[in-house]
Amino acid sequence: MCVPVDAELPDIGLPFPLPTGERVTLTSADGARFAAHRADAVEPTGTGIVVLPDVRGLFTFYERLAEAFAASGYDAVSIDYFGRTAGLGPRDADWDHMAHVEKVEPAQIRDDVAAAVDLLRRERGVSRVMTVGFCMGGAFSLRQGLAGHGLAGVVSFYGTANAWRGKLEPIYDRASEFEGRVLGLYGGADKGIPVADVERFDQALTDGGVDHEIHVYPGAPHSFFDRGYEDWADQCRDAWRRVMAFAAV
Repeated sequence: MCVPVDAELPDIGLPFPLPTGERVTLTSADGARFAAHRADAVEPTGTGIVVLPDVRGLFTFYERLAEAFAASGYDAVSIDYFGRTAGLGPRDADWDHMAHVEKVEPAQIRDDVAAAVDLLRRERGVSRVMTVGFCMGGAFSLRQGLAGHGLAGVVSFYGTANAWRGKLEPIYDRASEFEGRVLGLYGGADKGIPVADVERFDQALTDGGVDHEIHVYPGAPHSFFDRGYEDWADQCRDAWRRVMAFAAV
């Protein structure tokens, strides 16, 4: 499990109150309807962000994160993964998310991301779109840079480049295929993603000629970007600064 269901955003210097987003329903290429949380920037920059949550899908933390992007000038949409199997409504902390994770297929997430990208381009007129993902969403965010969405970049918070649950293949050999820039943010003490794997991915991107930044926070755990990990407040602020700098280019 990644971010606790009742987690707040980390203290990253955001203006408050954040702009209020809204829950919307999007339709994927296969006709499936899924929930999303849309937050429109008050002073848009022309860049849109699709947020890919952790293994539990859309909940409050990622709704507030979309609003944090909107407060920073980026139109944002946080998506849910489980409309096909769990419906459109909010869920409590006890729901069995892993039973639904097992039913998710990468092609479905690709198409769901495409629907969110289309919303940003069609209704907000953005000229650049990026994905930002966390844990499972971080792994899928990386793959969206290989999916033909025409993205300007992808951001992965502790998302593996290795195989994942028999659904995702390793992407080291595909590094040269990234259509945009890559930002990867990792914890040096992440038990699921060894630093050696992060370094291998970094080298693969370098060898592939991809404009990228990979940063490891020594001693930080998986899912460090969370107010619950007060010991990592400086790392959270630095990670947000890197995301903002990445999105601004």
